[in-house]
Amino acid sequence: MNHKPIEGFSKLSKQGKIDWLINEYLQGNKEYQNILKQYWNENVELQKLHEEFSENTVSNFYMPYGIAPNFLIDGKLFALPMAVEESSVVAAASKAAKFWIDKGGFKTTIINNEKLGHTHFILNVESHKLLHFFNFSLKKKLLEATEDITSNMRKRGGGILDIKLVDKTSEMPNYYQLKASFDTVDSMGANFINSCLEQFGKTLKQEMTISEEFTQEEKNSLQIVMNILSNFTPDCIVRAEVSCKMEDLKDDSGISPEEFARKFKQAVTIAEIEPFRATTHNKGVMNGVDAVVIATGNDFRATEACAHAYAARDGQYRSLTHCTIDHDVFRFWIDLPISVGVVGGLTNLHPLVKFSLALLGKPSAQELMSILAVSGLAQNFAALRSLVTTGIQKGHMKMHLLNILNQLGATEQEKQHFVTYFKDKTVSHHEVIHEFNRMRGQIN
Repeated sequence: MNHKPIEGFSKLSKQGKIDWLINEYLQGNKEYQNILKQYWNENVELQKLHEEFSENTVSNFYMPYGIAPNFLIDGKLFALPMAVEESSVVAAASKAAKFWIDKGGFKTTIINNEKLGHTHFILNVESHKLLHFFNFSLKKKLLEATEDITSNMRKRGGGILDIKLVDKTSEMPNYYQLKASFDTVDSMGANFINSCLEQFGKTLKQEMTISEEFTQEEKNSLQIVMNILSNFTPDCIVRAEVSCKMEDLKDDSGISPEEFARKFKQAVTIAEIEPFRATTHNKGVMNGVDAVVIATGNDFRATEACAHAYAARDGQYRSLTHCTIDHDVFRFWIDLPISVGVVGGLTNLHPLVKFSLALLGKPSAQELMSILAVSGLAQNFAALRSLVTTGIQKGHMKMHLLNILNQLGATEQEKQHFVTYFKDKTVSHHEVIHEFNRMRGQIN
């Protein structure tokens, strides 16, 4: 079928958008309209609120919202909200929290809280000449020009921390940066940072125009390419860790604490040196992080991009978590670069985000950083614990069992039978199908 482009799609009503989609792409099948409408919220005002979060909205896409209890973090007990669709994530996090609760729980440290942004520009000038201009004139002007923008942030204890001139001409002809660091306190700060950077670009152009240090040819060569924050924040970092004596690692896995610790450390070391393993290893970390990021109304795409860039900061992609065994003390930790906020954006609008932040005790941005790092560490601990003992599939497939049964159209009575049937067995898709067909009388 040859589809036709459409002009003015965004100007159509919601029903108009749906009608066009059904007629143009779905052969006029009204069943698909019903699928969209069944996820509309009956509360008209709430539905309108959700539709205004984004553009061209025709429905809502629901995700399970679960709770992982028993997280002892820096001496305080938390129940973590997690918005995630992947089987076993909430269960694994909860299991890890329970494991560590009587061993001192999780400890966290904010290592730094700086966020970054850049004005990228092209200028055909000798670098020493530009550096002199920056140090003795421009930097002061940049700070003065942004005083109105930063005034409220400065009252809250944040603002522009520093501005540096970065010479990148060895990598790209005539390419320079104004690299600025910021403290945005409890906000993620994207709009604040970008506003400051855009003013930097304007001020740079203005000051170049009136400066007597440059020739007209040099002034004419100035191009402000872009002003934009960076989602790579290697100086906005939090550490979360757990530790205990080796003997306290004993559990019901059937292996000794010493063997468990040795295999666990080997698994982490493999992720530190082998990118193929590190990718899956860190994906598991982010299962925990992203679930809480989404539940608290933050940007999980920025969180992912930053974490993975940090994992490759020395030129090879490596594990975000680390493990040591020293004098019979087992220690497991993560250094996570993460930029989040608890004011602004969805935090004041989305009802479930409000609930999540209230559930967490209305944390500051730094406290939320700590909680997120803990959720990632807990998830990684649970995954590695399974991998080096019973194997990952035993727990994962038990959580996936209901998904398989729902696909087969199993009744509640049949679901209960399968829970009992697999109580002491490893779930496999083939075995579920076989037993389901046997129950339905399709095989002997």
